[in-house]
Amino acid sequence: MSVETLYTDSLSRAPAGFLFIRPIPLKFTALALGIVFLFALVLAWGSVSIPLGEVARILTTGESDKSSWVSIVMKVRLPKAITAILAGAALAVSGLVMQTFFRNPLAEPYILGISSGASLGVGLVVLAGGATSGLVIGVGLGGDFLLAAAASIGATFALGIVLIAARRVENSLTLLVLGVMFGSFTSSIVSLLMYFSAPERVQSFIQWTFGSFSTVTTAQLAPLAVGVIGGLILTGALAKSLNALLLGEEYARTMGLSVKRVRLLIVTGTALLAGTVTAFCGPVGFIGTAVPHLCRALFNTSDHRTLLPACGLMGACVGLGAALIAELPGSSAILPINAVTALIGAPVVMFVLMRQRQLHKAFGG
Repeated sequence: MSVETLYTDSLSRAPAGFLFIRPIPLKFTALALGIVFLFALVLAWGSVSIPLGEVARILTTGESDKSSWVSIVMKVRLPKAITAILAGAALAVSGLVMQTFFRNPLAEPYILGISSGASLGVGLVVLAGGATSGLVIGVGLGGDFLLAAAASIGATFALGIVLIAARRVENSLTLLVLGVMFGSFTSSIVSLLMYFSAPERVQSFIQWTFGSFSTVTTAQLAPLAVGVIGGLILTGALAKSLNALLLGEEYARTMGLSVKRVRLLIVTGTALLAGTVTAFCGPVGFIGTAVPHLCRALFNTSDHRTLLPACGLMGACVGLGAALIAELPGSSAILPINAVTALIGAPVVMFVLMRQRQLHKAFGG
């Protein structure tokens, strides 16, 4: 199916321009079942193995023969599993949107400097926050909330800069360069802060950059879910516009698309998704780059009415899988999430680079 056909078909079939989902095929069902399976494993496996029957009993009744199992499942593993689903879906969908918007197969959710803004916020608190750094280094509940608040403020600041730029620039390439330059600028400030900070503060900051799904508490799940679900709804409404952008901005304008308005909505949705995840989980990499390519290969389509929900489901699966591997079942050690996602994502990115010819078709080339 040609890109022009994708756009005209979405115009005629999608209600009010919102994400149109056709009858659920077997592949979507398989992804949904994969989420359920991995979700159960994350709740059951870890340094302490809990039988699946006991996990189901705890979830349904809140009781178990061992009270410690109830605490482990409800207070530790359940928030981690929900966080992995939300973060994986958010990063995968935002990565797909960025790759389409910039027509670049290696674009990722943090390409506009959102992660750098969040890192700057956390860096100012951890590395230059004086007395507040002791709270963060203590790795207590207050420290978790403080890090999330600092990252949120930094990501919001970055979003403001990008939105102002998006209203003024005429093409996405200029916006891309501005985002990269903003990221480099904030990264240099963070590097200076690290250079002049005490070793224990640097270690605390580096620990945050590793990323983690385990630091999100039950109290933090609500704001995390609101931000992610809001971003998913916004990006879902842009399905037919994203199909049009595969043709290029100039062609999309001739088809009646308000490119400047769509650009603002795309940047806002991506920033909301990536910024929310970064605020609560740290800068988790590779999911946003790799999952869209996995979905294109699995579904063999460039239609965003299919790819958007597919990336949401696949991203949730990858997030749960990464959380499961990071936990090292049977061991008390916990690997950094970024190390695990890199192991998954790097081979995918290398595979993408080796099949550039096929990518031209997927991006309207």
